[in-house]
Amino acid sequence: MRARVVKIGNSRGIRLPKPLLDQTGIIEDVDLEVENNRIIIRPVSSPRNGWENAFRSMAEKGDNGMVIGDENISHSWDEEEWQW
Repeated sequence: MRARVVKIGNSRGIRLPKPLLDQTGIIEDVDLEVENNRIIIRPVSSPRNGWENAFRSMAEKGDNGMVIGDENISHSWDEEEWQW
């Protein structure tokens, strides 16, 4: 798909067709990167997206307690693989 570069003030820009935006999940903000003479446009990731619902679900199931105390939570990896 071709797009024309247009002047926007002192900058340049392109219009992205809606189907491309829908395919990529781009809604508003994007991350821009240059790699091997290519401009890469990615939707801004939201690493905490969905956490609120996950925490609510954990609380409803009673699975939101602290992991502290005398309970042994070690794994065999701690004994066999880990080196100090």
